[in-house]
Amino acid sequence: MPLEWVDYRVAARLYCLGQVAYSCGEEIFLLRGGTNARTRERSQICVHSIVATHGRCHASSKLRADYVPPLSNHTLFQRDNHLCLYCGGRFSDRQLSRDHVRPLSQGGQNHWNNVVTACVRCNNYKAGRTPEAARMELLAVPFTPTHAEYIYLMGRHVLADQMAFLRMHFPRSSPLLERLA
Repeated sequence: MPLEWVDYRVAARLYCLGQVAYSCGEEIFLLRGGTNARTRERSQICVHSIVATHGRCHASSKLRADYVPPLSNHTLFQRDNHLCLYCGGRFSDRQLSRDHVRPLSQGGQNHWNNVVTACVRCNNYKAGRTPEAARMELLAVPFTPTHAEYIYLMGRHVLADQMAFLRMHFPRSSPLLERLA
């Protein structure tokens, strides 16, 4: 199961500590070390784009069915593909805001299933009302991403082999699969 993004330095450390069970995907770095005085061989570590580790990890709680990833504007905007879910326009991060479908003032919660991406203009127009009261229609239903989807949403530059690996762990009903097809 995909658990988290790590940079090449952390991956190299895992290789050195013998914690890598297997690796797959493309070779992304070849790290060269020093020369062994006895054998005169130079050490090197080939870091692959996907690294599987041995044993249990601290991130196993993320694999539970009731796991809810942390909510941030960055991942919310990624989930909604930088679209305002009211007017349908595509905007930069600066022009977007988090909108609570059921406003906090009316008992709504700051949860994935109650928040959508909205442009500043639409969010100000909706104000503290529900979409029905503001006569605005949602273009998509908000959803809570699984851990694999969340890892994808957090990544800025996902390599093709990493994307294929993550997609295998998306639910069949994932709205993200439609976007990536």
